[in-house]
Amino acid sequence: MAALNMEKRRPYGTAALAARRPATENRQTIPDSSAGTVGTRHGPFVVDHDHPKPLVEQIVEQFIARIGDKSLRAGSRLTSIRRFAAEYHVSKFTVVEAYDRLVALGYVQSRRGAGFFVASRVESHANVPLRREPPLRRCVDSLWLLRQDALTADNSVLKPGCGWLPPDWMPEAELEKALRDLTRRPNARLTSYGEPFGYRPLRQQLCVRLAELEIETEPEQIVLTHGAMQALDLIARYFVDEGDAVLVDDPGFFNVFANQKLNGARLYGVPRTPNGPDVAVLEQLLAEHKPKLFITNSVLHNPTGTSLNRATAFRILQLAEKYDLTIVEDDIYSDFQTGPGERLAALDQLNRVIYIGSFSKTLSANLRVGFIAADPRRAQDLCDLKLLTGLSSSEAAERVIHAMLTEGAYRKHMERVKTRLKQAADEALPRLEALGYTLWAQPSGGMFTFARLPAIADSVPIAQAALGEGLMQAPGVLFCPQGGATPWLRFNMAHMEDRRVWDWLARVAAGEPAKAL
Repeated sequence: MAALNMEKRRPYGTAALAARRPATENRQTIPDSSAGTVGTRHGPFVVDHDHPKPLVEQIVEQFIARIGDKSLRAGSRLTSIRRFAAEYHVSKFTVVEAYDRLVALGYVQSRRGAGFFVASRVESHANVPLRREPPLRRCVDSLWLLRQDALTADNSVLKPGCGWLPPDWMPEAELEKALRDLTRRPNARLTSYGEPFGYRPLRQQLCVRLAELEIETEPEQIVLTHGAMQALDLIARYFVDEGDAVLVDDPGFFNVFANQKLNGARLYGVPRTPNGPDVAVLEQLLAEHKPKLFITNSVLHNPTGTSLNRATAFRILQLAEKYDLTIVEDDIYSDFQTGPGERLAALDQLNRVIYIGSFSKTLSANLRVGFIAADPRRAQDLCDLKLLTGLSSSEAAERVIHAMLTEGAYRKHMERVKTRLKQAADEALPRLEALGYTLWAQPSGGMFTFARLPAIADSVPIAQAALGEGLMQAPGVLFCPQGGATPWLRFNMAHMEDRRVWDWLARVAAGEPAKAL
C-alpha cells in the first residue's frame, strides 16, 4: 500500500481546514443581489464557517431579519439551492435544511418546480422572535441517509456506503436456533418485563468479555439498552441541557450528531488524525467551551477505520482530568478488531469514561441489544432514566444474545467475519487507489475506509447521481458535525464485491457521472 501523502496526514475537519487558509476565506459574504434585494439596513449576508453557531442557523436568522425589515418582501424568490451552495461553499444539504426551516416557521413557501418564495402573509408575524425550531429539523442531514436506508431495503440496491454487514454474512441459522431454544424453555419469561438493568446472566457474561479488554466491571455497572443509540440517548438526557457544548469526532458518526442536536447540544468537532483525536485542538475546545461530554470512537473509528494509539489515549485522559471532562467511548466495532488499538475505558477504569458496546453491527440489528458500562453511581442513574423513558429492555432479545455468546456460536461467527473483512479490504483498498482514489488513512481493520478523488471538491453530487443508478453512497458531509462541502466518501468494504460498484467508481474517477447530474 502506498505511504500516506501529506494531505492524508492532516487532520480532517473545519478546524484543520481553517488553519490552512486565510481567515478571510472562512467568511463568505452574500451579496444582496443574490437574495433578490438591494441595500438592506442589516448589511450583506455573512456565512462564517468558523463560527460556533451552525451554518444553517446563520442562514435562517439572516433571512428572517431581512423578511422582518421588508428588505425581502412577500413573493420574493430566494436564491436557488444549487446556486446558494456553490457561491457560499456550503453543502446543498445545509441550504435545504435552512430553507426547510424557513418553510416550517412560516416565513417561506415552497412551490414545486419554481423554488422558494417569501410567504404571502409573512408580514403578520415577521417581527415575532424566532421560535424554537422543531427538534427533528436539527437532524436533516442525518435523516437523509437514514431515509435512503429505509427506502432501499431490497437487495437490488447496492450499498457501498452503508454501515452494516451484508445479510448473507450474518448467522441467521444460529439465531433461529437460539430463538427456537428460547421458546421451548419453561422460564423464558416472554410475556413479562425484564429486569431494570437487563438480563443478569448477560451482564455477567459481559463482565467476562470486558475483562478480556482489561476493563474491570461488576454486573451492577452494566445497563443493557436497545442498541447503542438508546445508550447514547440516555447519556445525552442525563448530562446535556439545552445549549450545552458537546465534543464529537470530526469526521464522526452522523447519527451521534443528530442525537445530540435533538437533545439541544451545541456540537464542536475535534479533528481526527490517523492516531486519534487531535489533542491540541481538543485542549483549545475544552478551555474555550467547557463541554459536558466528548463522544469518540477509539477503535475502528467510523468512518475512517483508524484506531487510537497509546500516547494519544494518555493525553486525552490527562486533559479530561484537567478540565473535568466526561468521555463517552463508543466501541461498537470492538469485536471486529484484529490489530492494535487502545481503549480509554481500560486505561481509566470507568472513572471519567462511560463505555458503550452493542451487538447490532456484529450479530443482529433487529434484536437491538447494546449496553452501557459506567461507575456504579452513574450506572444506577442511567438505569433509572431507562425506566422512566422506556421501562425495560427486551429480555427475550438479551437471552438470545446470551445464548449466542455462551454456546460458542458468536465467537465462530466473528472469526468468519474478520477473515472475510480482511479479504475484502485486501481487494478493495488497492483497487480504490488504482482508480485514483486517495485514502484518508490506512484503516486498521473493520468495515470502513474514507476516500476521495483529488479533482472533486464536494461528494454530494456523486452520492445523488449514484442513487439514480441504484447505489447508495455516503457523502462526507454527513460525517462532518458543522456541515460544509467535503470531497470524502465513506466506503463499506464488505459491500464492494459486486462488479457494478467498481464500474460506477471507475466512471466517477473518469468524470463520466457529471453528465447525469
